Amino acid sequence: MQSLEKYMLPCLNKKLFGVECMGCGIQRSISLIFQGDFIAAFKMYPAIYPLIFLFIYIGSNMVFKFKHSNIITTILAIATIVTIVTSYFIKIIN
Repeated sequence: MQSLEKYMLPCLNKKLFGVECMGCGIQRSISLIFQGDFIAAFKMYPAIYPLIFLFIYIGSNMVFKFKHSNIITTILAIATIVTIVTSYFIKIIN
C-alpha cells in the first residue's frame, strides 16, 4: 500500500495558504482503512466512519427504499458535518 500514497492529491488549500482544509486527511484515512488500521484511520480523519456510514445508507436506500429515509439521511448528514467541523476546529486549536 505504500505505492498508493504517491498517487494521493495534495491539499491545494494547505499548499497555497499553509492552512489545512476540512478534508485534509481523508485520503490517508481511506488508505489506512484498506491497510486494516482502523484506529489510525479514525485519528487521521475522525469523520471517516460517519461519512462511510452515510454513503452506505444512501446507497442501500437506493436499492431498498427505507421508510422515513429523508429524516434519517438528514440526521446522518448533520452528524457527519458536525463531526467534520468539530474535528477541524480541534485540529486547528492543537
